[in-house]
Amino acid sequence: MRFFTILTTLLLFSPFFHELQAQGCVAIRGMSGCGGSMGGSINLTQGEFMALTGARYFKSFRHFRGHEQETNRIEEGTQVINHSAFLDLSLSYGITDRLYANVVLPLVYNTRSSMYEHGGNPPNGLGERHSTSSQGLGDMRLSVGYWLFDHEKVHNFNYALGLGVKLPTGKYNYMDTFYNQGPDRSETREAVVDQSIQPGDGGTGITLDLQGFHSISPSFTLTTTLYYLFNWQETNGVLTRNGRSEFSVADQYAARIGLFYNPAIQGFSAYLGGRIEGIPAKDIIGGDAGYRRPGYAISVEPGVSYNKNHLSVNFTLPVALIRNRTQSYEDKERSISSGMTVHGDAAFADYLVNLTVAYRFGGNHKVKDIIIND
Repeated sequence: MRFFTILTTLLLFSPFFHELQAQGCVAIRGMSGCGGSMGGSINLTQGEFMALTGARYFKSFRHFRGHEQETNRIEEGTQVINHSAFLDLSLSYGITDRLYANVVLPLVYNTRSSMYEHGGNPPNGLGERHSTSSQGLGDMRLSVGYWLFDHEKVHNFNYALGLGVKLPTGKYNYMDTFYNQGPDRSETREAVVDQSIQPGDGGTGITLDLQGFHSISPSFTLTTTLYYLFNWQETNGVLTRNGRSEFSVADQYAARIGLFYNPAIQGFSAYLGGRIEGIPAKDIIGGDAGYRRPGYAISVEPGVSYNKNHLSVNFTLPVALIRNRTQSYEDKERSISSGMTVHGDAAFADYLVNLTVAYRFGGNHKVKDIIIND
């Protein structure tokens, strides 16, 4: 049944905006509210709500400088290890059958284990591993979107445009305890944690996105999404722990394309696609100075879902294929001034775990009638 295929496709597709998280120390905020649950909003009738809870987790520990992995970091035990967990609470509302609004409230919890921040890596440092952490509210997202074609007239494809705002509700100067500090490495100090585990970025941004689907057959549907966050503020005024520069407020981008398969098993569906997410070295609007770790990760993304009545449960597991820590604006400036190539590194994860649960209520939900008449 064509409509059921499209509906389950989009219920699986909707978590995309809730699960985008750079797989590592590349300094991308959680993107948890990038447009809300717009993928499922094609079936939101006027006055209907969809509540969604999304949980994400990754562990970053593989260091890259450019495309090249620094395997010696793991062999020497000097790798930085980030554990990051996110819980997104979101609500979508059908203003009309085609116009919708979303609000996403992200909660974050991070821990970061390293040697270089607590006395230095051996052989020139103490070689003691300690951890810092951060937790609390992330950057809230508000958005609206509009499906370009009438669902009643077009059944095998549609595209939606979205516009939103990212608010600086997350703390961007979170502090924790660092060990073995000072000239003789005998002090314990409170200082700002690394940019990769700050709950927020300190800037107000504008989000633009395009998403769509095209039904190839009753069993297969192609889906795609493009997303960009414009952060026009150059830095957020918070100095890095070494005091050399301020944290950058960087743009973010993401794209996803995949194929949905609706088997004969009632309620179950499968997904396979690819995705890229990252942070550019130069912003489209505003300056590029400040400390950032630009780069991107390209992943293959399998997923499964189960849908029954108003409830949808989805699981995806993006696995990184390509990871690239590109040169930042600061790297390039230091390269010019020193006459030597400066290229920072970043730690990436192998995979990202995503689990979402969505429930629709209110309004005039017509799915059963449409399925029966298809």
